Amino acid sequence: MEKLRSTYLKFLKSFLIICLFTSYAYSQNLDGGQDYTFWQNVRYGGNIGLSFGDGFFSGTLAPAAVYDFQNAPFSLGLGLNGTYNSQRNVFNSTIFGGSLIGLFNPVQEVQASFEFEQLNVTRNFTDNQFADENYWYPALFIGVGYLAGNVAFGIRYDLLYDNERSIYANAYAPFVRVFF
Repeated sequence: MEKLRSTYLKFLKSFLIICLFTSYAYSQNLDGGQDYTFWQNVRYGGNIGLSFGDGFFSGTLAPAAVYDFQNAPFSLGLGLNGTYNSQRNVFNSTIFGGSLIGLFNPVQEVQASFEFEQLNVTRNFTDNQFADENYWYPALFIGVGYLAGNVAFGIRYDLLYDNERSIYANAYAPFVRVFF
């Protein structure tokens, strides 16, 4: 009889522990049990640039995707960059690369950003005064912007700016960032 009682108590304890852990595991679902998947927290966007005039043309396509961490003001993502520039009778260049993007929203209207960009730059000059170039250029941007819905606009600064090799005219660069 004692052996049966001991077996029954062990079974009851095991059953209660299993029920407790199962209840805890179920409580991890948010919004009434709706399961969240990775892709529900991914936003897509980037930027498109076009500039031309007096023999100059520049076009950029830079798609990006970021993952919004649940219940946290952080996002982390990746971006691609493709740019073509030309100045009639002077040069043309192609630029391809990628970036790692970090976004932080301390309050709803403010977005701080961190972006490491690695670009392959190929410059071909029309005359022989300059040698053609092909090199990798890193950029490390920190920035701050105003966030209104899906659009953020602000300014960023390249901590690794090199006046002779950068594809940007100066270390400060305004931005408009859109993510849906």
